[in-house]
Amino acid sequence: MSEQNRLGVFKTYKLYVGGKFPRSESGRVYEVTDSKGAWLANVPQSSRKDARDAVVAARKAFGGWSGATAYNRGQVLYRVAEMLEGRKEQFAREVAASEGLSKSKAAAVVDAAIDRWVWYAGWTDKIGQISGGANPVAGPFFNLSTPEPTGVVAVLAPQKSSLLGLVSVIAPVIATGNTAVVIASADAPLPALSLGEVLATSDVPGGVVNILSGATAELAAPLAAHQDVNAIDLTGADAELAKELEIAAADNLKRVLRPLPAEADGSDPSTDWLAAPGTHRLTAFLETKTVWHPTGALGASGSSY
Repeated sequence: MSEQNRLGVFKTYKLYVGGKFPRSESGRVYEVTDSKGAWLANVPQSSRKDARDAVVAARKAFGGWSGATAYNRGQVLYRVAEMLEGRKEQFAREVAASEGLSKSKAAAVVDAAIDRWVWYAGWTDKIGQISGGANPVAGPFFNLSTPEPTGVVAVLAPQKSSLLGLVSVIAPVIATGNTAVVIASADAPLPALSLGEVLATSDVPGGVVNILSGATAELAAPLAAHQDVNAIDLTGADAELAKELEIAAADNLKRVLRPLPAEADGSDPSTDWLAAPGTHRLTAFLETKTVWHPTGALGASGSSY
């Protein structure tokens, strides 16, 4: 068959839930266009049922992921960076189309996203050193504080930064042992859905990251009110939606992370998300467990040891 008669194979984008690639249970799709309004793809429009299924998958995966050693989680995150490195050209095309960037700027964004994965991979076995330790107490006790993951975290990905911002909110959540239900950018979901393919072919266990596409407000509302969701990241919500979600999240005392001013939706993703991320996202979804242990009876010398 000659080249001019060949029909191209369009990519079918699907959700990523529990390590699998389902379509939305509602059967709905919506059109995604580039910055100039040209059609790019049809993607699933997730429903509330999809959101609940993602929470079930995230909860099922939490025990194994949180119980893995920090060193092992670091290896897994580094593997994700390796897989992204091998698909740089695809992601550069999707980022360029989604965000209206030139090829060179899109390539720089993809490079930064890969570097961000590596950066967080290096923090997995070090965050405990800055958020825990031995506490000085009066009395014959050892007093030790250690960080532990919060649980299932709902993440509203940035609306403007379709890959670098997305990676910047997902990686710290799972680096610290949490599992995530991610709502991709409503207008630019393609890099997020492709990231699901990378996660599936890396060493990240199914259910650790679950990625939904669709209307942010429609999906965020049931997640904010869900009793089995332990925390929510509001980065991708506007001020009005964020207020509604905070009220819903208060019902089961969810941890709520509000975006920094530099991460606001209206800001330029090429500058804000390229900045050094710091550790505030690593510590945002950690709980501190403190253990007291007696050292033994003090003798005349002042210690039993």
